[in-house]
Amino acid sequence: MASLFLTQARRAPDAIAIADGGRLLTYGALAERALRLAGALESRGIVAGDRVAVLSENRAEYLEVLLAAAMTGVIVACQSWRVALPELSHCVNLAEPALAFASPRYEATLAKAGFSGPLLVFGEVYETVLATATKAKDARKLEPEVPLLILYTSGTTGLPKGAVISHRAQIVRNLVVRAEFGVTGDEAFVAWSPLYHMGAVDNSLGALMSGGKVITVDGFDRARLAELVATESLGWLLLMPGMVGGFAAELEKRRVTARGVKICGVMADLVPPAEIAKITALLGAPYANTFGATETGCPPCSANLLAVGVAPARLSKEQSRFCEIKLVNADDEEVPDGAPGELCMRGPTLFSGYFRAPEATRNDFRGGWFHMGDVFVRNPDRTLDFVDRVKYLIKSGGENIYPAEIERVLLQDPRVADAAVVRKADARWGEVPVAFVAARDPALTADELVARCRAGLASYKQPKELHFIAFDEFPRSASGKIQRHELEKRTKA
Repeated sequence: MASLFLTQARRAPDAIAIADGGRLLTYGALAERALRLAGALESRGIVAGDRVAVLSENRAEYLEVLLAAAMTGVIVACQSWRVALPELSHCVNLAEPALAFASPRYEATLAKAGFSGPLLVFGEVYETVLATATKAKDARKLEPEVPLLILYTSGTTGLPKGAVISHRAQIVRNLVVRAEFGVTGDEAFVAWSPLYHMGAVDNSLGALMSGGKVITVDGFDRARLAELVATESLGWLLLMPGMVGGFAAELEKRRVTARGVKICGVMADLVPPAEIAKITALLGAPYANTFGATETGCPPCSANLLAVGVAPARLSKEQSRFCEIKLVNADDEEVPDGAPGELCMRGPTLFSGYFRAPEATRNDFRGGWFHMGDVFVRNPDRTLDFVDRVKYLIKSGGENIYPAEIERVLLQDPRVADAAVVRKADARWGEVPVAFVAARDPALTADELVARCRAGLASYKQPKELHFIAFDEFPRSASGKIQRHELEKRTKA
């Protein structure tokens, strides 16, 4: 991966590689700094296969660490600053880093999590190390399967696992985005979502391998993102569930005219259709109707776009051209069209397994296929409809209920800002569905939503309770997904 970046640096050394606030780094300057950091790692005895940890907000130095690691075969364990201290401690200890990097903002957090090893803090100390380091001559020649990143799963049902992403996977993920979405090296990528997540890190490294510009933003800064939409030619503008409506309102308030956005959005299944229609109309860009994961990249479903200005009535997905898939039942037998089955995938964007978790790796790769834990139905036209996560299945009186089925019906009402369905223990049925709804219109009533559910769902799928909560009360992961296990606690109160 590093050699592809260095090729771009030699090709266009004066092109802007990173815009970090008011600071601009050309490809030539970024290559110089990354090679110096690679030399500093080697001088400390940190070699291929060793791990370094990073705990930082998005900034240029974060990307420098990634590039220096790619040059030396070192693995970067990207740490989340949003998790609780026990989880952070688990993630750091799992990686056993030979060195950690932190921004001044998170230096104390790393110490509180129990890390006591060598630490480089971005700022004066870090700059001194770069200035005095002997620059590496070039990127080391590495095999494609050498690990580059450890990205942690969300850990919504237990401690996070570390997904190992190889150089091969990182390169192919970039190629898939460019082949299926037509994103070019002339279009910038805005890294506002955390660099410890797939969306930001995959696309940032992809841009640097392709001669594009990465613009770092410290979190979901609506005003800054609106400014960038107005002034920059952007490839894929990531917008997470729970943020789409607010960003659309910001664009309207500022009367922003987009300079040029090729595609926008992620996880369309979790976004109200009315919000998809509005944001695509404002940006003049289709919405990416993808379905992927940290472990898979954009595939298995990365070949479908939702039309500009249209509230989609269905979110059927197209299989990526760069993978194989099948749908299986609980016995790993393929299911017929129209029957729900767990999606399994093979392809070059896949991760290499979970770090120091051989049993979990064997289980998820059983039979030579990666089992995603997501249930889909294949339609007669070969498109795929997302049903839900296997682990969210509600067993009610012998019937299977997937929360996403109910959520889709609720979200079709334009007066609903967001909705989530969870399970609740029930003496008669075993489990029943309970809905939590954030209303965009305060006049919306529970009776109206119940009527909508009666019209669109089988009787056993009707939510047995419906609770209105404020939009900001929905507990979310860093990627914008609602954490159902937190909402389930409310049903026991």
